Amino acid sequence: MSTEVATAAGAPTPHPTVEVRVPPRSWRSEVRAVKIVWRRELIRFQKDRMRIVTSLVQPLLFLFILGSGLQQLSAASTHGVDLKTFIYPGVLCISVMFTGMFSAASIVWDREFGFLREMMVAPVRRSSIVVGKVLGGATVASLQGLILLALAWAVHVPYSVTLVLGVFALQLLLAFSITAFGVMIAARITQIQSFMGVMQMIVTPMFFISGALFPTGDLPGWLAVLNRLDPITYAVSPMRTLVFDHLDISAAAHEALNPPITWFGWEVPIALQVFTVFALGMVMLGIAIAEFSAGD
Repeated sequence: MSTEVATAAGAPTPHPTVEVRVPPRSWRSEVRAVKIVWRRELIRFQKDRMRIVTSLVQPLLFLFILGSGLQQLSAASTHGVDLKTFIYPGVLCISVMFTGMFSAASIVWDREFGFLREMMVAPVRRSSIVVGKVLGGATVASLQGLILLALAWAVHVPYSVTLVLGVFALQLLLAFSITAFGVMIAARITQIQSFMGVMQMIVTPMFFISGALFPTGDLPGWLAVLNRLDPITYAVSPMRTLVFDHLDISAAAHEALNPPITWFGWEVPIALQVFTVFALGMVMLGIAIAEFSAGD
């Protein structure tokens, strides 16, 4: 439709219209959308230095304050293994858990400030936005976990290439699943206070039940059931196995502090534990995509 404007002579002159073309969707445009959302998460993390510092406080409290404080009390039951060394694998997991959940919380912030709506109306699939968000949060959480991995010497864990690569891979997998879980929750929450309350109500108990701070061999029946149902258990156990394999500890200490996970008496292989974390992450990612696709 043309808009007529009056010229100096008074004769109407048609004004040319500007045609806006939306490029057709393709796999390249979807990959580009994923990359943009992923990169935005990294930029936000890089510029928010206070977030980097504060997210380290809780893991360091568990590792050095709790570990040092309870060492004398638990010395007899750890078979000579430093308590800080024992809880170190659990702290590696908690460092990515809470960072991944805080990354998912930014969805609620974006919704409150209207930026999420702008992303939703972009000519890309909403699934691409969700995937980019989850991958970005997982990357940020894994990079945060590397800081604690650098403290392995402080808890008597020797460095090695296999340890670093294995821990980083497990942290990345756990961060992916936790971020997908957080995005799934954030899809229907409109206030950041509500999201933080849900996180404290669900994620914190999951961490404590997982066995990150205590052995899981002789738990009471009800707690053993909750431990097997807790998804974080299947990340903490492989992480502890990986760390313990690089330590010079007795067989009795290994058996007492890192007992195998069993289902009705059957020992669950490490590979299946890792796959369980991945499968749960994919399921929650699928639910998050469905929620965003069905949303307004």
